[in-house]
Amino acid sequence: MTDSPKPAKLERESIRPLVGAMKAVTFAFAVLFSVYQLYVSFFTPIPDQVHRAVHLSFGLGLIFLLYPFSEKRRGSRIPWYDYGLAALGIGVGLYWLLNYESLFNRIGNFTTTDFIVGGLAVLLVLAAALRVVGIPIVAITVLFLLYAYFGNQMPGFLQHRGVSLERLISQMYFTPEGILGTPLMVSASFIFLFLLFGAFLDKTGVGEYFNDLSLVIAGRRIGGPAKVTIFSSALQGTISGSSVANVVTSGAFTIPLMKRIGYRREFAAAVEASSSTGGQIMPPIMGAAAFLMAEFTNIPYSQVALAALIPALLFFAGIWIMVHFEAKRQGLRGLRPEELPRAREVLHKLYLLIPIFAIIGFLMSGMSPMRSAIYGIVSVIAVGAIRKATRMSLGDMISALAEGARSALGVIAATACAGMIVGVITLTGIGLKFANGMLELAGGLLLPTLILTMLASLVLGMGTPTTANYIITSTIAAPAIIALDYPVPLLAAHMFVFYFGVVADITPPVALASFAASGIAGSKPLKTGVESTRVAIAAFIIPFIFVYQPQLLLIDTTWGEATLVTITAIIGMIGVGAGLIGYWLRRLHPFERGIVIAAGLLLIIPGLVTDLIGFGTLGVMLAQQYVQKRRQSRGLSA
Repeated sequence: MTDSPKPAKLERESIRPLVGAMKAVTFAFAVLFSVYQLYVSFFTPIPDQVHRAVHLSFGLGLIFLLYPFSEKRRGSRIPWYDYGLAALGIGVGLYWLLNYESLFNRIGNFTTTDFIVGGLAVLLVLAAALRVVGIPIVAITVLFLLYAYFGNQMPGFLQHRGVSLERLISQMYFTPEGILGTPLMVSASFIFLFLLFGAFLDKTGVGEYFNDLSLVIAGRRIGGPAKVTIFSSALQGTISGSSVANVVTSGAFTIPLMKRIGYRREFAAAVEASSSTGGQIMPPIMGAAAFLMAEFTNIPYSQVALAALIPALLFFAGIWIMVHFEAKRQGLRGLRPEELPRAREVLHKLYLLIPIFAIIGFLMSGMSPMRSAIYGIVSVIAVGAIRKATRMSLGDMISALAEGARSALGVIAATACAGMIVGVITLTGIGLKFANGMLELAGGLLLPTLILTMLASLVLGMGTPTTANYIITSTIAAPAIIALDYPVPLLAAHMFVFYFGVVADITPPVALASFAASGIAGSKPLKTGVESTRVAIAAFIIPFIFVYQPQLLLIDTTWGEATLVTITAIIGMIGVGAGLIGYWLRRLHPFERGIVIAAGLLLIIPGLVTDLIGFGTLGVMLAQQYVQKRRQSRGLSA
């Protein structure tokens, strides 16, 4: 079977191959969208509700023009009904712009026209999300809407008085807790500009540079291509907002490399999927969830991003450990010098990373995310101008404006749907009821509550984009942890559900990132999902650590305490990784694998006694392996 990548049909990324006048019109409309966002963000702020509505109208118009109803209808011509849907999508947004004062004045006393427009807005958002994001988020949103309407017929603690159609529509489109709520506000204010920043970065060739830099750093090491994947995905994750997008972007390059040096298909796909998913928990962007988390918790963005740093590094360290032991077990080599780019040429382009460090510096200095993103775009243009090969022409800049707008369409549809879910939760109180139900089931105990919350987050996060799954999990699952008598910090509770919502992308049965990677590797999808879960085992352990030891999130701690927790966690993951792979200094017997896994978990579990037992056990096992390996090597040399 060939190593050439196969297209992944798991995220609606293919747009209509338009030609002629309509190609020019949609391109111009996308550019206008970006120009509008930059102008409003930097020069002339307008009322929040109006800005969100206009943001939505641009998004809906472009989605219906660019994305067909199905792949079978993906031709170069736009059918008449999509022109109509695009016009309606633009119209429902402009309705707010043209009637803002009168809508504001008649809150609670809406007209028939208002209800018709609101109902159209709900249907259009669902139709747009179905095209650009996929079925899961639409199905979840519809279930919540049905729950709101038929609440009086629900059993047990799910029952509520029910919501009339008129009130439901008004809540969904004419209040700040619906389509035009906080999720879409974050999309319109922050996320769009950072996606635009990513589009400008891409025009300078930073995406390819990430791969080259990763090859220079890790390519020659044992199992080099897999370690390149980890570096590349971590770097891509600083600017990307999608696990699947990460997979199909870098996986087409890294998966064939991993297979070529001897990694199994499923393992190669699993490394790419888990590393790409880890990009969503990597600060400073965190798949755009960092801005949402700051908004939902009222914790400064800089604190959220800093808190996420050590857990993200631990996550990638865990994958690195698994990759290293698998390479040692199989006796895999690194890449040869002739297979690598020239280090001197790559290092001469280190300046391409300046915009990324600049935007991190802007954000950490307390500058607003909007200003940080705009100055970041300016820094990309300035840095790109240093050399002819990366210098952006006027055409490149205009093209980046269009690409940035197109890349935001999935986020717009997902956050609009998520806003409806939040609106239903507000109307019905289901979030609190769900939390009380989990607390009752767990007996009010911390560990059972965390396990149930983990399972709920994995289910709620299935098939939904990073921004949407955080919104859903934080409003449905996080309250259960917050309501405990055990004093779990608010940020730790939100990070906990965020982590498990994200790793749903690699957890069967709906493991979109794993399935996308399997399409490239030619592996079995379900087996790849299981393998991804094993490779990313750190992601299932780290959240429990930072709930029990918030020092890992730099909450009420010193750098010394945080460093100690980090070191013990890494050593613990070495034990768990060696046991799961079945190799340390030599192959491990089944009984030995059980011992090192148990010792590793003891180190990960907080506490002096567990740490001492874990250290002692791993130390004895390591010494035994070292002695046996030396005897074996002496016997071979004799």
